[in-house]
Amino acid sequence: MSVTFPERNLDSMNISGLGSSSGSVSEFILLGFPCSREIQVVLFVFSSIIYLLTLMGNGVIICAVCWDQHLHTPMYILLGNFVFLEIWYVNSTVPNTLVNFLAKTKSISFTGCFLQLYFFFSMGSTECFFLSAMAFDRYFAICHPLHYAIVMTGQHCFNLVVSCWVCGFLWYLVPVILISQLPFCGPNVIDHFVCDSGPLLTLSCTSAPMSKLTSYTLSSLIILLSFLFTLISYAQVLLAVLQLPSASSRHKAFSTCGSHLAVVLLFYGTIMVMHVSPGSSHSTLMPKIMSLFYAMVTPLFNPLIYSLRNKEMKSALWKVREKFKISLNTFGSRSSSV
Repeated sequence: MSVTFPERNLDSMNISGLGSSSGSVSEFILLGFPCSREIQVVLFVFSSIIYLLTLMGNGVIICAVCWDQHLHTPMYILLGNFVFLEIWYVNSTVPNTLVNFLAKTKSISFTGCFLQLYFFFSMGSTECFFLSAMAFDRYFAICHPLHYAIVMTGQHCFNLVVSCWVCGFLWYLVPVILISQLPFCGPNVIDHFVCDSGPLLTLSCTSAPMSKLTSYTLSSLIILLSFLFTLISYAQVLLAVLQLPSASSRHKAFSTCGSHLAVVLLFYGTIMVMHVSPGSSHSTLMPKIMSLFYAMVTPLFNPLIYSLRNKEMKSALWKVREKFKISLNTFGSRSSSV
């Protein structure tokens, strides 16, 4: 989730048939990664593999959380919602990106562009809320274990999950509406592989200081406030863990929170690189690389981090594997008997 405001390069957008100097724009061209056809195919294959692995990895964790009764706790319910969010997060941009790797026109409709903008930013905001909620859950579980069962009841956990989804999808609604109401009369080439707010504001026929300020302020607040809240929560957790008398208890607490903290650093590390002041500038390649990383690579790493660093999750994943093998054997025996 990023907001950048690169200078408009009219020469790079001087492509016949893509935009018009008069009238309204009905579609945009996502320039993506301009390179040879062979490299486009390589990027398509590489991105497709990452996409499929991301869907499979996060899907397996959802199955584990749903099927294993031992994981029906607030921490894993939040985790289940988080990986479910990751699936839709990659689906908001990656399928269209894969199509554009092989397409010639690389066009996206006006409505489709703003729907992608809305869902991409909304799911990024929702991810920030869920990371904060997971940090809050670990803080109470470790720092206030006697009150944890009272605070994190099933109803409170449900309310927390719903609040994350609702707040995430409402957070960036106003900027998207404001940007969509701006006049776009050409050129219509977005030097990115997704519809981002910065390039869209640059393509507007008129200056829009209010839209820029609203977009930048809201994206700054959600990133910085959730990051600070998460860091403070885990700092408190770290102090509490160091005071535990048992070495095994400290190891278990570090193992559980370590995976969460790794995901936090991975996610915020990439968006912090992209989050600059409106007056700053990046090369045209840097926003694409950073956006590609946190839109595709980060959701791939998250299930690996959770499964490799958590004994309970590894046990649940093993049960999912065994159930899957049994289902395959049952299906195979039925097919052979027909």
